[in-house]
Amino acid sequence: MQLIDIGANLTHDSFDHDRDAVLQRARDAGVVQMVITGASREHSPQALALAQAHPGELFATAGVHPHHASEYTDECDAEMRALHAHPQVVAVGECGLDYFRDFSPRPAQRKAFERQLQIAADMSVEGIGKPLFLHQRDAHADFMAMMKNFAGRLGPAVVHCFTGSREELFDYLDQDWHIGITGWLCDERRGLHLRELVKNIPANRLMIETDAPYLLPRTVRPQPSHRRNEPMYLAHIVEELARDRGEDAEATARITTGTAREFFRLPGL
Repeated sequence: MQLIDIGANLTHDSFDHDRDAVLQRARDAGVVQMVITGASREHSPQALALAQAHPGELFATAGVHPHHASEYTDECDAEMRALHAHPQVVAVGECGLDYFRDFSPRPAQRKAFERQLQIAADMSVEGIGKPLFLHQRDAHADFMAMMKNFAGRLGPAVVHCFTGSREELFDYLDQDWHIGITGWLCDERRGLHLRELVKNIPANRLMIETDAPYLLPRTVRPQPSHRRNEPMYLAHIVEELARDRGEDAEATARITTGTAREFFRLPGL
């Protein structure tokens, strides 16, 4: 299987001591390309640097997660726009709203999100707004309202690490947005509802991701003692996802890889 991990936080300091080994284990598990998540002023440039060090294999996003929205100043906006001038940066984000944690005040979250939506509208690729890598948790109504304010001005969007309700899923699909599925699917405490919901995601809207080092699939055996997730476990997520969708794992891999490559405009291998 050839797999693409559309969301891995490989700039996280937990990878500092063995990042090259993590990449090799991913390759050995069939992960042929990855999109490295940029989610802050600090880590977005690091994601780009990592992508530049692995041309054709690693790519990056650049954005400010709602947890870090308080850092979104005029200077930050200029930094993000400069990052998006690089061809290795394939999406705007991770950006959005998170009212579950409220690590940044909600008005600051909305302001940072709006400014990043404006970047996506301004930065076109082949005449289409740059893809969006989105985060939403416990903020659905405001999230939808802000996205609709930019209707007709945005390119493709993926709601990364989807964990929401049936109503949220269908709201996203009605907008022709893509859905990113993680190892949350494998969590018997919180993810059981996803086992049914993933059957409703059209093949051309479905992508997969680990969100490493977070969300280690709870059904991986043996469980690593350190509990750190890494991209090699994407193969396990595909197997679980395929079973829930009633598909062959090879078919699910082929579908999600093709969709990711088209969405992010990644080169073929």
